[in-house]
Amino acid sequence: MYEAFYGLSSKPFQLNPDPSFYFGSKQHRRAKAYLEYGVQRNEGFIVITGEVGAGKTTIVRGLFASLDPNKVVAANLVTTQLDAEDTLRMVAAAFGVRVKDVSKAEVLMALEAYLLHQTSQGKRCLLIVDEAQNLTARAVEELRMLSNFQFGQQALLQTFLVGQPEFRTILQSPTMQQLRQRVTATCHIGPLLSDETQGYIEHRLKCAGATGRPTFDSAAFEAIFKASGGIPRRINLICDRLLLFGFLNNKTSFELQDVNNVASEIHDESATHSHKASGERPAREDSGSQGLTATGPIDVDLAKLQITPGLAGAISSQIDALGVEQYDGRLRRLELSVVRLERINLEILSMLQKLVAAVRKPSQEGHS
Repeated sequence: MYEAFYGLSSKPFQLNPDPSFYFGSKQHRRAKAYLEYGVQRNEGFIVITGEVGAGKTTIVRGLFASLDPNKVVAANLVTTQLDAEDTLRMVAAAFGVRVKDVSKAEVLMALEAYLLHQTSQGKRCLLIVDEAQNLTARAVEELRMLSNFQFGQQALLQTFLVGQPEFRTILQSPTMQQLRQRVTATCHIGPLLSDETQGYIEHRLKCAGATGRPTFDSAAFEAIFKASGGIPRRINLICDRLLLFGFLNNKTSFELQDVNNVASEIHDESATHSHKASGERPAREDSGSQGLTATGPIDVDLAKLQITPGLAGAISSQIDALGVEQYDGRLRRLELSVVRLERINLEILSMLQKLVAAVRKPSQEGHS
């Protein structure tokens, strides 16, 4: 909507991950280096964790795009709290192995045969499991067992586990000891720093073709950093809304108050969504309320509640992120549905090819 107004060739702050907008902060460069190191090692598990919207998926998709398909066969699995056997079938299906109407033992044999075939062709197989924090203990154990597949001294499958911070806690549980022994490297992606936030915004605008418009003063950059907590997806949400605000108000330069207005608007929307989701109605001012109004904040003594202003700000940032996280969840479910549909289409195509071949064979024998 606003691209032409700012002279942009594309939307610079879209919420869905796009490797072409990759910004190499210190932490993102480190995570990318770990992934590349893992590909070179071709064994064990690499664990990458980070906050929701920190850019994990962008790095993974960038890795996918950089792989040579003649040397590496990669499959991506987005977990949705599957049990052990379903996880195994999803892994097999991600590599194109048939899993319908076959037993678990047959799935394992077919998957191992596939991995052996790829290895014999000089290719390596890489599995990337996104949203790894949703894996059950039995599902993790199933993945660990797959790492036992070997051809001589060479591992047939390498796995990257990408998840939210709680996955680090899961890994430390006693039941994960055997998996920990096979982890060759771990990396955590935290929020961007203040100067990195400014660099991130300027980088994405440049990637979208910006040539001097829009502009931000230093106070605006700092306000975006504080409102977003340095999380890239939250930065995208705020900046996208800010550019729309500028377009509607014929503004090409943004100041502190502009950012505050947009951040407040997003906060109010998130609060409204939370009330609707819980079935509650926003508080109304009446004679029975004590300091609770619909237009102002609650007058609370933070000292009595033992909540510091910093903690209160962090809680506020988490609330702001709820709407973004729900949006991200919907995108992931849609993405998984598309992947499943694609696999079904491939199976149908394979069956049609076999049918055509079966029909043509008698015809060719008759001619001979």
